[in-house]
Amino acid sequence: RDTFFSRSPPAAAEPRHASPVFFRRLREKLRTVARMAGPPAHTAPGSRQQVQGGERRAEPATGAPPARETRAPLRFDYERFRRSLRHPVRFFRPGEDPETRARRMKIFFLRSPRLPSRLCPTLSMMKFAWDNYKQYALGKNELRPLTKNGHIGNMFGGLRGATVVDALDTLYIMELEEEFQEAKKWVEKSFDLNVNGEASLFEVNIRYIGGLLAAYYLTGEEVFKSKALELGEKLLPAFNTPTGIPRGVINLGRQDTHSLFSPCSGMSWSWGWASAGSSILAEFGTLHLEFLHLSELSGNPVFAEKASTSQLVLNRVEKPQGLYPNFLSPVTGNWVQHHVSIGGLGDSFYEYLIKSWLMSDKKDSEAKKMYDDALEAIEKHLVKKSAGGLTYIAEWRGGILDHKMGHLACFSGGMIALGAEHAGQERKQHYMDLAAEITNTCHESYARSDTKLGPEAFRFDAGTEAMATRLSERYYILRPEVVESYMYMWRLTHDPKYRQWGWEVVKALEKHCRVEAGFSGIRDVYTTTPTHDNMQQSFFLAETLKYLYLLFCEDDVLSLDDWVFNTEAHPLPVNHTNFKA
Repeated sequence: RDTFFSRSPPAAAEPRHASPVFFRRLREKLRTVARMAGPPAHTAPGSRQQVQGGERRAEPATGAPPARETRAPLRFDYERFRRSLRHPVRFFRPGEDPETRARRMKIFFLRSPRLPSRLCPTLSMMKFAWDNYKQYALGKNELRPLTKNGHIGNMFGGLRGATVVDALDTLYIMELEEEFQEAKKWVEKSFDLNVNGEASLFEVNIRYIGGLLAAYYLTGEEVFKSKALELGEKLLPAFNTPTGIPRGVINLGRQDTHSLFSPCSGMSWSWGWASAGSSILAEFGTLHLEFLHLSELSGNPVFAEKASTSQLVLNRVEKPQGLYPNFLSPVTGNWVQHHVSIGGLGDSFYEYLIKSWLMSDKKDSEAKKMYDDALEAIEKHLVKKSAGGLTYIAEWRGGILDHKMGHLACFSGGMIALGAEHAGQERKQHYMDLAAEITNTCHESYARSDTKLGPEAFRFDAGTEAMATRLSERYYILRPEVVESYMYMWRLTHDPKYRQWGWEVVKALEKHCRVEAGFSGIRDVYTTTPTHDNMQQSFFLAETLKYLYLLFCEDDVLSLDDWVFNTEAHPLPVNHTNFKA
């Protein structure tokens, strides 16, 4: 296992740009890793698997069929894994005797006397969102609450039930048992993976793969694991590029999925709007957490190999001013244009660097170094302070700053705080202060609107601070990034203002986004009578409501010692030990 999880630094004599020699050596390294992992257990008689250029191809055997090589099937020891967790995953503890529970509840309520009245609304909001989805849109990807019907969309390649899969772990954590069983039953009976359509590699990974993995680790239900592994295999053809950097769009139907080790022939391509056929940093850089767990559960190293290739390539390519632009060619391994953003197109790449290190139980030193170096460059070139004293992270376009910050970039307060917790003592306070300042700026983007909800993007120019200046940026679609940072800042500082700010969001959501049949985004946060966009996003149940619930819970519910959250807020366990049996 250490073989395919470890990474070696490049030889100093080799050039830092992504040369053809580098990619040839990279492919040789991955082939070596695959050979060391042993032959596939399910190779059909009369054929053998050969890895060529990042693809698995079946070759016909000549002469008599060779003796079949096998390895023992993998068994993941789930019970041992659950015993290894240092903290409970839910507020109410199974098997806890009444006296212990009463004592714990008394301490909790004495410390936080207003929390029961704040925890309960998040539960009722989740139940309201789920019940209306179930009534009007079960099996569709999202609920349209105004028209009381479902929405499918075109991001998921024919897959259905995005809200079901996104909601599974939130329902379980909140102990909405009946609702969780409804969602589980739909996955068992109705979740069809035999689809044919164009899917976003990124969205399918973070929502479906992440949601199924989290549900399995929380419950031990095999159906979630088997669906995650089957769907994960369908994504592998996206990596069949000269560099191993995946393309952004994958056809989920055009491939052979007879076994976990069978060759795939699925088609993939880049987004039409992406510059010169490039891949997007936040998309190919947001696979590592899920794919390492796919290898952990399947025993197939190919998932970890594919995810690790991106980091290897990025380590070698020259980075302008130490920054990572958002567009990279999957053919040449070179940047296509120099646009840098901590918001959309770039955001979760940085998040997954620090979380990869944490998930490895702090053993993935390469990911940690990449994160530290990237944050240093961001602070040097992008972090600015407004005339009014607000700290923000600008965007960078070939050396010219665009003084705006997107709602998506507001996750960075929590990320920087999470990284600061593990920085050297001399840097810890510095980064905690930076995290607090950025989180405060994002809070101001909420506080300065009429609805007390934040716009899609806000600017710092022409005398404007932390407000949207363009009509196209004034909307709010139930996004979670600000409350995500509140949750991390609360857990790492216990400053009560973060819970207060979270409660303000709860009240604003109830006042402006709750409609008769669910929750809806709004088109303008600067009017107290906003129009609704008629969409209850699946990530509202996966992220926004989960982070609000955890903000008001005890800190050991989904403790940061045991879990990291993927970029859709699906909890994946820290790898404290090896649970293969």
